Amino acid sequence: MNQAPRIQIIGIGDDGQDGLTGHARQQIEQAEVLLGPANLLKRISIGPAERVEIGSVLEELKAAVEQVGNRRAVLLAIGDPLFYGIARYLTEELGKDRFEVFPHVSTMQLAFARVKESWDDAYLSNLATQPLDRVVDTIRTAERVGLFTTEELTPAVVAEALLDRRIDYFTVYVCENLGSPAEVVTQGELQDIKGQSFGPLNVMVLVRRRGAADRPSSSQSRRLFGNPDDLFLQSRPKRGLMTPTEVRCIALAEMDLMPDSVVWDVGAGSGALAIEAATLAHRGQVFAIEMDAEDYGLMIENAQRFDCPTLVPILGQAPEAWHDLPQPDAIFVGGSGRIVPSLVEAAAARLNDAGRMVVNVSSPDNLLAVQQVLSAAGLTPEVRMINIARGQYQLDRMRFESLNPTFLITGRRDSRV
Repeated sequence: MNQAPRIQIIGIGDDGQDGLTGHARQQIEQAEVLLGPANLLKRISIGPAERVEIGSVLEELKAAVEQVGNRRAVLLAIGDPLFYGIARYLTEELGKDRFEVFPHVSTMQLAFARVKESWDDAYLSNLATQPLDRVVDTIRTAERVGLFTTEELTPAVVAEALLDRRIDYFTVYVCENLGSPAEVVTQGELQDIKGQSFGPLNVMVLVRRRGAADRPSSSQSRRLFGNPDDLFLQSRPKRGLMTPTEVRCIALAEMDLMPDSVVWDVGAGSGALAIEAATLAHRGQVFAIEMDAEDYGLMIENAQRFDCPTLVPILGQAPEAWHDLPQPDAIFVGGSGRIVPSLVEAAAARLNDAGRMVVNVSSPDNLLAVQQVLSAAGLTPEVRMINIARGQYQLDRMRFESLNPTFLITGRRDSRV
């Protein structure tokens, strides 16, 4: 039994037939039937007379492909058919052996090339398939963004949605008709783009301005603890040093806080853990020690947003900064570098007899050193290694983005578990 010839899926750019390779042209010229969207079929003058228009309904596309039978067929697609294109759907539904794919450069790839930015770690999304609110919330913490817009969700609509949430720290590029003689790339700020109109064939690229701090989420919902990271202002390029939500929850639980606890947060950064500790110890005091002036300023802003009267921000370097502070019931130490074990040693000497210390480190060397310091101070160390991967929507698929593994060491003097 003769096997049906493979269907050739050929990517077409905005330059149409002129952008085809010699091999792609040959496949079209030898085909018996040509399938594709009406706008692509119009761009191709070579090839068979028999042409089948297909729309955006995937089931109809599948049915049209199945009706090809044993004829030599070419299916036209936009850009790279495997980059958010029909090739992935068809190969999953009908099998990879049924097709060959000849990609054109994706319009997303062209857009990033035009603005001379890398896209290997960019957040990419298609507003035709993802809710605008979800996309905007993900943009908040991204460095670079690539968006396929729609006729309804235009660059101006996206810009307005970002500005409404105080996300104003991106330079914007709107790339129209890429690869064609009518190609235009418009650069501007979100406020500029908000008032402009663009052609329907565009890709929107956003690039974070260097050093811009993340704006907190506009959500008014507040948890007792474990608030999402994007509710806090964070500094750039140091973002990622904040104790993540999941680790923060475990650390606060291990600190065994009471409403009247006295707490030290050593290396508080922009204050996420200290703020949530202050919510739990609402009749006590939480001293948040930070030596970086920028992070200290962000901590104060964050504390004002969360209304934390028991939080006492301290700008200074430990251990000198805690010299006059009251004896703590719980201490959290977070950070990196060789100074962490010595800070833990000095802080342990000030801890209440029934107190607890929780230390967050990222290196095995510091893990071992902190364990030894806690043991020498008469504290029983307990260690957890925490691996977290968060789901992220990338176009129409879910992928998981791993956070850096981290070690959480709890030191306690009492016999409670």
